[in-house]
Amino acid sequence: MKILPPTQCPSCDSPLVMENAILYCRNSGCKAQGYKSIENFAKTMKILGLGPASISKLNFTKIQDIYTASKDYYIEVLGEALGTKLYNNIEASKGASLNTVIAAVGIPLVGKTAADKLCAKVSDIYEINETLVYETFGPKSAANFMAWFETKEWATLPFTFKAEKPVSGKTVCITGKLKSFKTKAEAGKHLSALGYKLVSSVTKNTNILVNESGLESEKTKKARANGTIIINNIMELE
Repeated sequence: MKILPPTQCPSCDSPLVMENAILYCRNSGCKAQGYKSIENFAKTMKILGLGPASISKLNFTKIQDIYTASKDYYIEVLGEALGTKLYNNIEASKGASLNTVIAAVGIPLVGKTAADKLCAKVSDIYEINETLVYETFGPKSAANFMAWFETKEWATLPFTFKAEKPVSGKTVCITGKLKSFKTKAEAGKHLSALGYKLVSSVTKNTNILVNESGLESEKTKKARANGTIIINNIMELE
């Protein structure tokens, strides 16, 4: 018996689109997509109490709903204790940095590392422009970011959108060939955006050695002797 793929979204009944052998619902108003978007946002923003069960009970379908709902509504749906606690957590989240907000809103291919790269170059969201975005991100990530940015939906959210500058100050040395970046120069820009300082040699003051090749180089031996932290992937430094 031949099994046919579904043609309608089980949540909103919109037509499904097949892309690369995967079915997608492209209805921006799909409730299931809205739930997942809010769930991801709450997790990234660290809003305790706003999990899948609460989102479903509150019947939120877009991020803006989190901030437009009144304290009374939270209490009515979740009870006084849980509703009050969640409302207070949401109020506290309004102090989040631009870095965190960008990572939380669900822009495809734009996560925390990408957000930090962009925010290292601006003071707030109003300094962001298309040229800067394409200089900072790859073509696909830049296009996705601009699609979100140009809708101006972010302006309906209650944030100051101030960028948080990296404060790591730690020194990082790289040994051998890289797998996560094409060149050490690209890796250096990534590390700089996160607040790290790239150095060329291992000394007692070197905090971290990156060895993506896994080979026992002289730098690796020296780092081990000095008690320097050794990692095998730059992406661990976030």
